[in-house]
Amino acid sequence: MIWLYSFLFAGIMCAIGETIYQFTKLSPGHITSIYVIAGVFLESFNIYDFFIKNCGGGAYILITSFGHSLAHEAKLGALSKGIIGILENIFVPASLSLTVILVLSFISLNQKHNEFF
Repeated sequence: MIWLYSFLFAGIMCAIGETIYQFTKLSPGHITSIYVIAGVFLESFNIYDFFIKNCGGGAYILITSFGHSLAHEAKLGALSKGIIGILENIFVPASLSLTVILVLSFISLNQKHNEFF
């Protein structure tokens, strides 16, 4: 049943994004930013954890999960060490994904220009 919920959650979120794209003048970058901020807001009200628990991978693969992980780690850092904890913990979950994105972007850009390193 979690597979069905996962499919429905991700499908509904994608349909909302596509609807916003079709009927407004917002670019995909704007919509991506809106989804990251939505993940932060859903985490601040402890709603996104419910989606992760019940929808599994459908909630993890969306860009809203990136906002959720940033806010979740910042909240844990604030509870443990205050403002310094926020600064220490905020990029811990994002560091791996940002590193992979940068490395793959560098490789694909260089392959596009027939160069490699």
